[in-house]
Amino acid sequence: MQTQTLSHTPLQTEERILLNVIELLGYANQRTVFERLGFRVRTEFSVRKAISLMRKEKPAVIVADLYLQTDFRDRVSNLESLLAAAQAHKEAKVIVLYEAPHAHALERLKQRFRIDVALALPVDEAALVRALTGGA
Repeated sequence: MQTQTLSHTPLQTEERILLNVIELLGYANQRTVFERLGFRVRTEFSVRKAISLMRKEKPAVIVADLYLQTDFRDRVSNLESLLAAAQAHKEAKVIVLYEAPHAHALERLKQRFRIDVALALPVDEAALVRALTGGA
């Protein structure tokens, strides 16, 4: 009887992509936090480009800022289209960054779309890390 030796090779961990959608530009970029946690960060500065990227790549996490403009007539904020597209990525965690005065708009969005975590600006780094890692 012949004995076989199996070599053990470590499993490759799948690259985790974090889609960072920044339209507001009024807060600190958290890219170093994302990268420290092992994410490959893809940053887009428009929702349209972010949606296009989501069609090509499957992000593990989507982080986007919420802002309001008075000339939005047919929507609550800049995020409706992005959040609608994110619904197709059920495995992706959706994190929204918002300014406290816009909490009412955030609540309206939560009634229509899945938002896993919402963090008020300025973002507390420890809270962001907990949101990204699933910590309590």
